[in-house]
Amino acid sequence: MDTKLLRQLLEDIKAGDVNVDDAMRRLRSLPYEDVGFAKLDNHRQLRNGVAEVVFCQGKTTQQTIEILKRLREHNNCILATRADRCVYEAVCEHISDIEYYEAARIIVAGKPERSGAELAGDDQYVMVLCGGTADIPVAEEAAVTATALGSRVERAYDVGVAGLHRLLDQKERILGANVLIVLAGMEGALASVVGGLVDRPVIAVPTSVGYGASFGGLAALLAMLNSCAAGVSVVNIDNGFGAGYLAHMINSPHKI
Repeated sequence: MDTKLLRQLLEDIKAGDVNVDDAMRRLRSLPYEDVGFAKLDNHRQLRNGVAEVVFCQGKTTQQTIEILKRLREHNNCILATRADRCVYEAVCEHISDIEYYEAARIIVAGKPERSGAELAGDDQYVMVLCGGTADIPVAEEAAVTATALGSRVERAYDVGVAGLHRLLDQKERILGANVLIVLAGMEGALASVVGGLVDRPVIAVPTSVGYGASFGGLAALLAMLNSCAAGVSVVNIDNGFGAGYLAHMINSPHKI
């Protein structure tokens, strides 16, 4: 249950529009609801500021639908990651007010409780950069996640180190960002280059793009972990969601 819905429930009790028994019925699913194949953390919005996010990969379509339906009853906005179009089309039959971001493979049900302006201010934004076009799916996962949580997001794609003039053309936007997400496969050098240009946090995301010696993103991961640029932190391989979530927390501290 998110803070807006809980506040409304308390106001309704105070006004006499909801009796105590009905309020207890609504709160009975806190702190979690056991549906057999999943234990839904309905209390997470109150603890962390963001409702539980559904990872669709590995779940059946019916499990995903049931989880989203139940979470949506208690929260204004729900995210489901690693969802393909078939899952989205099935979910559409059961839940209204949803959007699908195909490149990011994310379903967003509902709207965030607060807008990006309320959370972070119009002048604060997250900048998402990636080395090549093949990195875009993971970059979009990061960008859509941060946007859905309420942050303003700017993008600059295919600006890898093989042509630094492309990156430097974005220098004004890069320097204006409050936090940057940098994605790259191959040797993963882009995060160090960006880290050496800015005085803001850089979240590096290694991607599993590259030839055999990239070891499915392991080479980029190790390169980013060994970055000589200060202020660079690293998330797991292809973890665009984790990067977008963290970037939003940095972009809107104490307001998530």
